[in-house]
Amino acid sequence: MSPIKIDEVICIKGNILIVFYTPGKCWQFRIISRTGGIFGEQKLYYSAAAALRTGMEWLRDEL
Repeated sequence: MSPIKIDEVICIKGNILIVFYTPGKCWQFRIISRTGGIFGEQKLYYSAAAALRTGMEWLRDEL
């Protein structure tokens, strides 16, 4: 099992944004919606800030 580092967990209007790092897959984000859906993409980010910025944009635009 590879180690995972969670950098941010943010709750906005009942949606949870998680920014995390895994070896080989760099930084990513996932959003857990207030209804339980899990959203994100397999795109890689080279910093936690970049993944956080994109996740916040998803929250603003998609949900």
